[in-house]
Amino acid sequence: MIGYLVYFAILMLVPFLAQSKVKKTYKKYSKIMNASMMTGAQVARKILDDNGLFNVSIEETKGMLSDHYDPRKKVVRLSSANYHGYSAAAEAIAAHEVGHAIQDAEAYAFLRLRHKLVPIASLGDKMAFVFIIAGMIMGAMNLVLAGVIFMSFAVLFQLVTLPVEFDASNRAMTQLVSTGIINNNEERQTKKVLNAAALTYVAAALVALAELIRFASMFFLQGDE
Repeated sequence: MIGYLVYFAILMLVPFLAQSKVKKTYKKYSKIMNASMMTGAQVARKILDDNGLFNVSIEETKGMLSDHYDPRKKVVRLSSANYHGYSAAAEAIAAHEVGHAIQDAEAYAFLRLRHKLVPIASLGDKMAFVFIIAGMIMGAMNLVLAGVIFMSFAVLFQLVTLPVEFDASNRAMTQLVSTGIINNNEERQTKKVLNAAALTYVAAALVALAELIRFASMFFLQGDE
């Protein structure tokens, strides 16, 4: 019983700590003006144009840290604070999202794989617990196995997301430095923003993997009885 309580506490604590780190880091560097005096939108546009991605547009979107790249519509969407902001945080996040656009243009393998996994991962995320719980209640191990398989696709999506996000951050740093948007003194703070954001994906992957291992273990242990 105590073991399960500790396990669930960890599942809740890891994402919470990661989110707290992101918010704390973002809050700190959103108050620091960047040296280039460019808004996030201007940073994104410059990097896109320097890489010949004139077909990729930039849009403002609502919400805090809702920034993302839409590969279907070829749009980099930046939250209002980052779209209009002149902060170090806005600069880093804008460059990161453009990193995804560059990945898309270069047909980056892990990004393509993640796109292909979206439908089945979404289905797996919705159906895994339905099958597992139904199987446990009915004593039908074949349903539990189906749930574990569904969950494995959702976990695979989370794991594939890691190299995609880390690569986008690496591209962001390269572009910010090579274009002269940031100076040497700003490299450290930019890395802190990018690294903090990456923690959320690492936390999500660890939690998803832990859940998969737990239910898979339950299936195999039950099968041995």
